[in-house]
Amino acid sequence: MSKYLPFSHDNQLTLLYLGENYFTALVDAIDKATHDVALETYIFEADEAGENVSAALRRAAERGVRVRVITDGVGTSRRLPYIEGWHESGVMHRVYNPHLFGKFGFSRTHRKIAIVDHEVAFVGGINVIDDYHGGGGVRMDDPRWDFAVQCRGPVVAEVVMAFHIQWQRLAPGYLGTPFRHRRHGRRGRLHAPYAGQAAFVARDNLHNRRAVEKAYLMALGRARHEVWLANPYFVPGRRLRRALTQAARRGVAVHLLIGRKEFRLLDTAVPWLYAKLLAAGMRIGEYDMRQLHGKVAVVDDVWATIGSSNLDALSLFLNHEANVVVLDDPVVIELRDHIRAAFAQARQIDPARYGERSRWRRLRQWAAYRAYRLVMKVLTRGKYD
Repeated sequence: MSKYLPFSHDNQLTLLYLGENYFTALVDAIDKATHDVALETYIFEADEAGENVSAALRRAAERGVRVRVITDGVGTSRRLPYIEGWHESGVMHRVYNPHLFGKFGFSRTHRKIAIVDHEVAFVGGINVIDDYHGGGGVRMDDPRWDFAVQCRGPVVAEVVMAFHIQWQRLAPGYLGTPFRHRRHGRRGRLHAPYAGQAAFVARDNLHNRRAVEKAYLMALGRARHEVWLANPYFVPGRRLRRALTQAARRGVAVHLLIGRKEFRLLDTAVPWLYAKLLAAGMRIGEYDMRQLHGKVAVVDDVWATIGSSNLDALSLFLNHEANVVVLDDPVVIELRDHIRAAFAQARQIDPARYGERSRWRRLRQWAAYRAYRLVMKVLTRGKYD
C-alpha cells in the first residue's frame, strides 16, 4: 500500500444507518445486476435478512450474472442452509480459513463488503444478520447500532481489487500472492478541495498490515477541533492511545463512545484504560441502550471512517478488515450527528467517581486487562502492543 491514502474524488456516497436500510439497498442493487456480484462477510446468518440476501444472490445467478460469495469459516456456519441452493443456482462460494487455526493461522475475514457490476460498492460494519438477532438466538428489543456506506465512483475499483485478491487467495492450490497491489494516492489535508473524496482502506496480513491503524493515526495527528469516535471493542494499542491523548492535550475535544454488555471480559478490562484518557481531558460515554456494533469516527467535521475494523488487537493486528475514509462530504456531518446523539444517551464517565472506585474494582480491571493483553500477544505473535 502506498504511504498515503489513495483518495479519489467525484464519488457519490450514501450513509446507510441500521441493517434494515442497508439490506434494502443491497438487495435492490443485486436485483439490478447485469454481469457481476461479489460479497464478502464475516457472518451470513440463517434468518430473515440472510434469506432475503441469499434469494437475491440466487436470482442474480439464475439470470446469468456471475455471483461470488466469501464467508468466514468461524463467523458463518459451514452448514448454512443456503449453500446447497447457491450451488444449484450457480452462486460460487469460498470460505476463508474454515477452521479455528487453519491455513491463514488464527485470522478471520471480518470484512463486510459487496460490489455490483463494478459500479456500486457497499462497505461497513453490518453483517448479513437481522438487526434484532442477538447472540445465542436471543432477539433484541432494539436494532443494533451500525452503519455502512454505499459508494459509486472511482473508489469502487479499490473495493473490486480487494475482493479479487481475496478470492484468488482462497482458490484451490493457492501458494502465494501472484502480484502486489500498489495503490498510489496523494497525502492531502483534512480540508480537501474536491467533492466526494473517498479512500478504501483494506487490512490484511500480507502487504497492508497497519493500513487501518495508519488511517486513524493520520487523522488524529491533524485533528484541531473535535473527534467523535464510536467502537464496540475499544482496546487500541499504544500508538492509537498516544495519538488520542496528544490530540486531547493540544485542545481537541475528544469524545469516545464505547459499547458495553456484549463481552464480560471487555466490560471489565476496557475501563482500566480510562485513567490516562480522562486525565488527558477526553470525554467517555459507555453505551448500552442497544448493541453498539458500528466502527465509525469523525474528525473536525471533514474526515470520517466507516467500516468493519474494531479498535482492538484482533482487528488491528490479525483479522482482514475494510473501511472507507471520507473527506468533505455530507456523509461526514450525517455520521457525526448519529454519534453525537448516541453519546448524549450514553452513561458519561465522571473522572472524580472513576478515581474513587474501590481497590477491588481496580484490581479486577487490571487483571482483566492484563489477561486480555496476554492472550492477544500470543494470538498476534507479539504484534499487539
